[in-house]
Amino acid sequence: MPSLDVEFVRSQFPALAQHWPDWALMDNAGGSVMPRQVQTRVADYLRRYMVQTGADYPLSQRAAGIVAEGHASAELLVGAQPGEVAIGASTTLNAKLLALALRPLWRPGDKIIVSDLDHESNIGPWAALAASGIEVLTWRLRPETAALELDDLAPLLDERVKLVSMTHCANIVGAIHDVSAVAARVHEVGAQLCVDGVAFAPHRLVDVAALDVDYYLLSLYKVYGPHQGLLWGRRALLEAARGQNHYFISEDRVPYKLEPGNANHELCAGIPGIADYLRDLDGHHHGHPAPASNPDREALARSFELIAAHEAELAERLLSFLREHPKVRILGPSSSDAATRVPTVAFVVEGRKASEIPPLLAARKLAIRSGDFYARRAIEALGLVEGDGVVRVSLVHYNTLAEVDRLVSALDEVL
Repeated sequence: MPSLDVEFVRSQFPALAQHWPDWALMDNAGGSVMPRQVQTRVADYLRRYMVQTGADYPLSQRAAGIVAEGHASAELLVGAQPGEVAIGASTTLNAKLLALALRPLWRPGDKIIVSDLDHESNIGPWAALAASGIEVLTWRLRPETAALELDDLAPLLDERVKLVSMTHCANIVGAIHDVSAVAARVHEVGAQLCVDGVAFAPHRLVDVAALDVDYYLLSLYKVYGPHQGLLWGRRALLEAARGQNHYFISEDRVPYKLEPGNANHELCAGIPGIADYLRDLDGHHHGHPAPASNPDREALARSFELIAAHEAELAERLLSFLREHPKVRILGPSSSDAATRVPTVAFVVEGRKASEIPPLLAARKLAIRSGDFYARRAIEALGLVEGDGVVRVSLVHYNTLAEVDRLVSALDEVL
């Protein structure tokens, strides 16, 4: 496998040249920079097709076709079947809509299990159902590892559990969970599994079929796309869920019944640009491989292999420094192994509040962040509230080893 050509990668992201030529952007878990392929598609739609969909005239029909192409590209991104992806304003909103859509299928006394490691978007909507008689249990993280263990979930599972929600990759510690193993155990008791893949999807290719989950959420704007959220569900389950659109939208109108107010047209137009970029990345590194049964998915898979290998190098450069620093404690895996973590690295510094560190680095044109990152319950469980949470460095594949070296040098000075 060739090494990632980072110079080529960075040339695809105009903002890196315009706004970040001197800065190192290492706050990418909150939202990534958008490549030119996405920008071009959004701008083209605004210039040429900014009309209402659903009419008989050709321009409206073309606009509707572009929105449909956005849905199809979102399906490609997660390996979904046609009609299984709803597009909404954010993962927070999509999770809330899903919880409301599923609640009528359950009875008072039924159970939901949430984790205290997740981003609040995959906890709050489910926890809110307690007000309507659903019993909400918590699958607790292990403080020593900041991870979820299947052994801790098993005692909570019984025939009354209807759904378990969990994170694929914790947004504050970067640890990858064995979602397939959890899905198998959850399905044994007849329950469903909803997975937050927001922190995973920018770094690895999502395959919902291989994971064997029931619902999957991610934020497209953290996967180099427009500011939207993606909700995937098994089609039969989405058809059974209750619509959250207008009352006259029939229950078989999936995914439209889960897109109140419709998906944003111009942003949907940009979604295929994510796949365009990943295909261009594959073409630059591999030329034109032999014909494949699913060429688009295989091209995306090859690109994510390049991404994972490069990001592991980035993570190791940072983690090797943090592991040896006497005042630093890493949250989550201390290894850079791509099988166990993504390059989202959180740490705390003995005797220092997390909020003290980012301003010192900003003075050196290094952009990182501190806080709870909307994983407030995890920060509480880890006893880190008084220290203002964690320092988080969130790298992606357009970061360079030179940038990480700058960060390490600066951390060596300020810590």
